[in-house]
Amino acid sequence: MIMTMRSMTIQLQVKLQLHSILLSFLLLPTISVAILTKQIQPGSTLYASNTTQTWSSPNNTFSLTFIPLNPPTSPPSYLASIVFSGGIPVWSAGTTPLDSNASFQFHPTGNLLLLNGTGHTIWDSGTANLGISSASLDDYGNFVLANGTGLPVWSSFDHPTNTLLPSQNFTTKQVLRNGLYSFSLHSYGNITLKWNNDSIVYWNQGLNKNLTSPTLGLQSNGILSVYDTTIVPRGVVMAYSNDHGEGSDILRFLKLDEDGNLRMYSSVRGRGNETVEWVAIEDQCRVFGYCGNMGICRYNGKNPICGCPSQNFELVDPKDSRKGCKRKMEIENCPLNVTMLDMEHTLLLTYPPQSIFAIDGSQIFFVGISACRLNCLVNPTCDASTTLSDGTGMCYYKTPEFITGYQSAALRSTSYVKVCPPVLPNPSPGLVSGKGGGWRMQSWVIAIVVIGVALGLIVLEGSLWWCCRSSPKFEGLNDLFEYASGAPIQFSFKELQRCTNGFKEKLGTGGFSAVYKGVLANRTVVAVKQLEGIEQGEKQFRMEIGAISSTHHLNLVRLIGFCSEGRHRILVYEFMQNRSLDNLLFQTGDNKSGKLLNWECRFNIAIGTARGITYLHDECRVCIVHCDIKPENILLNENYTAKVSDFGLSKLNTSKENKYRTLTNIRGTRGYLAPEWLANLPITSESDVYSYGMVLLEIVSGRRNFEVSAETNWKMLSVWAYEEFEKGNVTAIVDRRLVKEEVDMEQVVRAIQVSFWCIQEQPLRRPRMEKVVQVLEGITKIDSPPSPKGRE
Repeated sequence: MIMTMRSMTIQLQVKLQLHSILLSFLLLPTISVAILTKQIQPGSTLYASNTTQTWSSPNNTFSLTFIPLNPPTSPPSYLASIVFSGGIPVWSAGTTPLDSNASFQFHPTGNLLLLNGTGHTIWDSGTANLGISSASLDDYGNFVLANGTGLPVWSSFDHPTNTLLPSQNFTTKQVLRNGLYSFSLHSYGNITLKWNNDSIVYWNQGLNKNLTSPTLGLQSNGILSVYDTTIVPRGVVMAYSNDHGEGSDILRFLKLDEDGNLRMYSSVRGRGNETVEWVAIEDQCRVFGYCGNMGICRYNGKNPICGCPSQNFELVDPKDSRKGCKRKMEIENCPLNVTMLDMEHTLLLTYPPQSIFAIDGSQIFFVGISACRLNCLVNPTCDASTTLSDGTGMCYYKTPEFITGYQSAALRSTSYVKVCPPVLPNPSPGLVSGKGGGWRMQSWVIAIVVIGVALGLIVLEGSLWWCCRSSPKFEGLNDLFEYASGAPIQFSFKELQRCTNGFKEKLGTGGFSAVYKGVLANRTVVAVKQLEGIEQGEKQFRMEIGAISSTHHLNLVRLIGFCSEGRHRILVYEFMQNRSLDNLLFQTGDNKSGKLLNWECRFNIAIGTARGITYLHDECRVCIVHCDIKPENILLNENYTAKVSDFGLSKLNTSKENKYRTLTNIRGTRGYLAPEWLANLPITSESDVYSYGMVLLEIVSGRRNFEVSAETNWKMLSVWAYEEFEKGNVTAIVDRRLVKEEVDMEQVVRAIQVSFWCIQEQPLRRPRMEKVVQVLEGITKIDSPPSPKGRE
């Protein structure tokens, strides 16, 4: 027994040692010193006047030399850079361009020095008198200074500029920089893009976990991952290049570009070409400061362009529109009172942690549109403001330090900037300008008509109230006015008891609710959801209702009203005549409705559902993660239009019974839960994408994703379907009941491909719902999906 225990102890020690060795390869900063190196001796010098002179790696994959700026300048300027075969720069000594008299020295003291034409030091490695005796550039692109024993003392991998190479481990102490922009890794596993010495975080992605010593690494096959002792050996994938795993003579590298965006490139050895394979921010106008102070970013086709808010401004540099704009007359010099320039469909970029719940001095408020404009006008510390035109009343005040904007017809926001009168808007082909202010006259006419109609409605409603105030049917008429206004109606518990006939006709049940059919006094048919076990207070419940009722979209079920009386928490929704998708899709057991959804209807339901989820994720004031996307929560109206229901309810089930349960127990349904639920990782919008992918596969196949049968070789639907897809047997995946129906196979293939991308194991590999809609509609092409389980 003692020998057995000793044997087990030895085996355990060996395993721990092997595990430690594996970690050292994955996580420790890589200082690669090739066995066969071209030694560079102290005293060696490179000259900008001779760009053919290089210090090269053993196989000439990388070289250190002076390269001319691209685009070229007159007279020519140069940078001392490490370049990949073909001339792609991946590191530079300093960022200041120098003339042809510059030099780069490996000084006898062991210091690297970059000197300008007058002999002044522009950059140095800070390694003088550290016993350095040699330098070398290895075949991974790492320039190393070593001491007499061959141990590395300094390396370019430990001092990156704007590029990350494979085999180069990037730690929390390192930063990529390019102008005012920076890229960094945080201790909680997030990678971020920042502007102006970290004052604005405009892109953030990652784990949000407490890690020991995270390291970011780019694999040679194009996979960017975060590693840590708590998540070895595979790490967590942050991004994939579009060509990951392809080719053997390709360098993939991560670069922070001068436009503030982070991109992954591929370059074939010797060709000197760069191909973008991944980009952090697809919408370039969302990069803070891209168009400079007071600059407005727009799109000309697919290309972002920079301009000024109006003709009251001019470019700081007419040769470079990205340097921003300035007022032709500063507001403190206005001969008349300052006024506001109104810019429709324009958003002045604002990023967290700015919040209405922040410290005193917050620049975000809940006010009306006119107040957002007027309050900024009279506030001496406010230079501009933006209001979200979505009924939320969100207003952002901008101080004069730095203002950058984004203008697009798709943006539901209006911005205002202080200018000296008269206001001189930019020419717009859609406006009626004409002589004598034709557009202004048209605006007055519209305003008078609107005011007249509004007064007429007020008089009409007042007259109806006076005539019908004593009528027993007045209560129903009042409900009708509230219903038409779009605001949620507050019902009493007795009213809902009466309209549901004592909660008699049950439409269905959920995890913590039951739904009943009801008819309001104005004869509107509704679905009454009685929430069970809700312990929230009155104020908190009303806040959640306010958030839910502020969402308005064709593909979302509308909340008509609510009841919060004592312990009763009830929601009243519009009634969906064709009930939920599962009743028509699966046709099994109690769900046999006798109706068969044809392919056209299914495809429209898939797109409609995706649009609804897109609205929740990207178009609401605050992103709403549904947490329970499934066929039961996709309702169909009389025209079979898909409407997502139960959104915004994930915060409501906070009963004592569930207080100590995991989130998985509170929300989510077996078969639709993303892997991160079970791994206790943060639940984000990507989790909804996974659930949608499962639903989409069910729409195509007419099968439950968690049911196995002989038809699927006793495998889960997603596994079996991917195997059939790889074989090219797409028809086997399609619902067998549609054999005699007309099916658009091009749409089927798109839907299947989208579903496989959505159910990828790694959240960051899943597409955003906006991209899902574009692909399903045929606007954007899609690559063939990898296995949802990933590659081992």
